[in-house]
Amino acid sequence: MPFEIFLTLVVFAFTTSITPGPNNMMLFASGVNFGIVRTIPHMCGIGAGFLTLLLGVGFGLGALLEAVPLLYTALKFAGGGYLVWIAWKIATSDSLSDRKAGARPMTFLEAAAFQWVNPKAWVMAVSAMATYTEPAHYTMSVLLVGVAFALVNFPSVSTWAGFGSVLREWLSVPARLRAFNVTMALLLVASLWPMLR
Repeated sequence: MPFEIFLTLVVFAFTTSITPGPNNMMLFASGVNFGIVRTIPHMCGIGAGFLTLLLGVGFGLGALLEAVPLLYTALKFAGGGYLVWIAWKIATSDSLSDRKAGARPMTFLEAAAFQWVNPKAWVMAVSAMATYTEPAHYTMSVLLVGVAFALVNFPSVSTWAGFGSVLREWLSVPARLRAFNVTMALLLVASLWPMLR
């Protein structure tokens, strides 16, 4: 893959990773409710889970989903249902986690597994593989797509958790936090609309 193409791939990876979507909405809310340090496993899980999804799509899952469209539809609706449940949990949270027994951020494995039912992640993976792989050097180009996303994903998603963490003190007022959590839950559900159409 020529260097210029790789740079455009990095820009694509950055743009798709940093724009609002289910992962970034959840990280923003997690940064507010749990702080950035407790959100690190969630961030790492997103990166690892998305990388495995991306490579899986590149090495055959994309063809399977194209051959069995019902499977893709089922994944979209499973992911949508899970996101609605997460949105409900966010909306009904009324205090910062360190004051509430039992509250915890998403774990590494939960965040990694979520990528497999995240509609935006599937769209990103299929688009990247369709656009940036070369039939003549397919394996190498699939790996380079993975490298590009690995380079930009963690810094991109950590920005959202960082923004949330910065707002943590301001949102320590219960009425503000309640309004924030309900707003984030609604935005999380709204982020599904373009992908579930």
